[in-house]
Amino acid sequence: MHRLKLTSIGNSTGVVLPKELLSRLKLEKGDVLYLTETPDGFRITPYDPAFEDQMKAAREIMKKRRDALRTLAK
Repeated sequence: MHRLKLTSIGNSTGVVLPKELLSRLKLEKGDVLYLTETPDGFRITPYDPAFEDQMKAAREIMKKRRDALRTLAK
C-alpha cells in the first residue's frame, strides 16, 4: 500500500505520487491516469478501461472470423 498526499495546485487539489510508484506504473509527468469505481472502492490505472472493452470486442471478432481474416491477409 502507498500513502498519497493531497496538495493544492492553483484552485485545484492534486495527488503527489512517490517516485517509486511512478516507476512501477511506468508513468512520467504529463501521462494520464484513469480512476474507476469498483465494488471494493476505487482503482487508479494508466490503462484506459474503454480501450480494454474495445480490445475485448476486437478479440472476439478476430476469433469468430479467423478464417476470413486469414484469407484477407493473403
